[in-house]
Amino acid sequence: DLELHLERCQQLSVTVLTDHQDLSNTELKTITNSTAPQQYRIRAKLRTYKPQKLHQSVKLHCSKCNSLQEVPDGDDFDFILRDSANIAPNPELHNTSWYESVTWTTQDQKQREITIHFVKHDEMLQHPEDTLLMIEGGTLKEIWKLTKRFKCVIPVRSTEDDLELLDLSAPFLLQGNVKYYGCKQCSTPKPLKSLSSIAAEQRPSWEPTEIAQALGIELLQYVFIMKFTLVDETGSLNAYVFDY
Repeated sequence: DLELHLERCQQLSVTVLTDHQDLSNTELKTITNSTAPQQYRIRAKLRTYKPQKLHQSVKLHCSKCNSLQEVPDGDDFDFILRDSANIAPNPELHNTSWYESVTWTTQDQKQREITIHFVKHDEMLQHPEDTLLMIEGGTLKEIWKLTKRFKCVIPVRSTEDDLELLDLSAPFLLQGNVKYYGCKQCSTPKPLKSLSSIAAEQRPSWEPTEIAQALGIELLQYVFIMKFTLVDETGSLNAYVFDY
């Protein structure tokens, strides 16, 4: 457990933070006065680390514009879904050549209308574990139920002439328990019918990168980021961890 490990590190008077056993120890003052890139072995004390909560270390990174952003809250996604549920599914967009549609009305007070579009391959439905589906009007709870059975789920809404993705503040794709997001700045969303080209492949894999490319989405990657402040008798140094 990294969080517990960091707490223990802070309690130690001296902590070895890098390996490089073939190198002799270098003072932090020497490192700060040197030009990068270099390799050093240090003995230093961990003064502070950020963020304090480990889950806050996970961010979303766009490799195209190099931006970093917070992972959206689940409540934000739920709000976007509820807002899109106010848009009634367009029956004219049901049962096309590349997907089969099923619609029903919920039995609760709101009587929401939900439509699921199952993408076909060779005019046939695939096995659930290989199926991509698009859902209109579903709640967060209903979508998570679908991700447990089907390979990919894309939340959508109807327009006059096509299905479209929701606001990119929401994940454009859910696979298993992973939510995939697109960069608002670098993405140029395309109509959902762009997915028909993948459905026509010999063996559609429905990989997130392929889906993102077909939909004009610049895929954001989950990254792990931490900042450590290290000190010795000669000075201090900020060290950053950045990894996919």
